[in-house]
Amino acid sequence: MANLRVALVDDYEIVLRGLEMMLRSYGDTVEVVELDLNRNVDQPVDLTLYDTFAATPGDGADVHELATNPLAGKVVVYSWDLDETHVQAALANGASGYLSKGLPAARLVSALHDIHRGESQVFKGPSGQSKSSLGDWPGREEGLTQREAEVLALITQGLGNAEIAERARLSINTVKTFIRSCYRRIGVTDRSNAILWGLEHGFFPDHKRVRPRQ
Repeated sequence: MANLRVALVDDYEIVLRGLEMMLRSYGDTVEVVELDLNRNVDQPVDLTLYDTFAATPGDGADVHELATNPLAGKVVVYSWDLDETHVQAALANGASGYLSKGLPAARLVSALHDIHRGESQVFKGPSGQSKSSLGDWPGREEGLTQREAEVLALITQGLGNAEIAERARLSINTVKTFIRSCYRRIGVTDRSNAILWGLEHGFFPDHKRVRPRQ
């Protein structure tokens, strides 16, 4: 396979660094060439991998902005949200591909090459898989799964349960389940202490992921 030049996009430095480390293991076929946290893609790449950590959807303005940037190449959404309506909305928004976070690393890299060649667009991975050992994320050392960490990141940003459910596209009961498990893992019993813990442990965004081009 040819070597792909890839840009990574996310709000959180720890997530970006984790993805970079994972992809580095496949350096003979994938080269991460853009990882600046405070700039948009500013040199030509083949693909831009848009990680949806903290429930930033593929059908939002950020993906559309990237898809119109000729330097960004093909935009690929990397998400837990595999609802067909949302997948198709992301593709209609300009994304060239949509990948499940449940994909094993080797399959993820292979899927990036398939998308670049135009052979396929959507890779959903194992059915029902809800956690991954790929990459890194805030709270991983405390035992939080990616999904639990996403919910805690939204709590840290001040969102209520209904807002989290809407943004993460989860049911209210599922959100409450994640919140209870988060609290147990980090040793808090209420929302205010969860927010303080989140602020102290990297759960507030480092930057805005995509700035409009002038």
